[in-house]
Amino acid sequence: MLVKLIGFCALLAACSAVKVPLTVYYEALCPDSVRFITDQLYPTKQSPLGRYIDVTLIPFGKASFKTEGSDVLFTCQHGPNECYGNKVQACAIQHIQVNSYQNSKTKESLTLDYVKCLMQTWITFKDNVYPGARCAKELQLANWNVIEECANSTEGSKLLQDYGVRTQQLNPPLDSVPTIVFNHQTDKDLHELGLRDLQSAACRAMREPKPHECSLLPGGAATNVATFSLISICAAIVAFFKIF
Repeated sequence: MLVKLIGFCALLAACSAVKVPLTVYYEALCPDSVRFITDQLYPTKQSPLGRYIDVTLIPFGKASFKTEGSDVLFTCQHGPNECYGNKVQACAIQHIQVNSYQNSKTKESLTLDYVKCLMQTWITFKDNVYPGARCAKELQLANWNVIEECANSTEGSKLLQDYGVRTQQLNPPLDSVPTIVFNHQTDKDLHELGLRDLQSAACRAMREPKPHECSLLPGGAATNVATFSLISICAAIVAFFKIF
């Protein structure tokens, strides 16, 4: 009975924290987007806190589109290469698959690995060849051909159009790239904090009880009261059973 109770308390403490949704509106060739994804988003998702954050990527930014018959034509802030890059990323988000030898990865984590590689490689090399194939080879993606075909077809255009619609639905409208949104609610203060300290912003956006990892951040000792109380109650119950 005591062993089961201890196990239950441990499980309760681990599962009590609820994941926070994080939506990132960005552009494939935007230097500020590159900095945020490589310096904030990627390291945060690799950290222990990352398991409490559900990331949705929206690669569109300040682009625009118009339909001409069955075609969708895009204009992007950093030119045609960015439109193509946005399509590659949209198709990767849709089609990336985890292979059997990548069992330590999830679709979300492999997609973020790929997006980070694309953003970082483009800024580093700038050889006018979008690094979709290069990053796919580096990460051993088995279905780059599917992603490439998607990016060069009406499927990629439709996916990017859908991201454009989602971007246009932001309230207030998107005025800077990247824009980050927690809990599907635009919050200027959280956005600005997240650009420079995403882990702290994520913890602030989480509802109680917050995960233990939040209390380990600078200034985070007071953010985990509910979780601490829950653990304290369990500890008291366990102590009671030990006495009797």
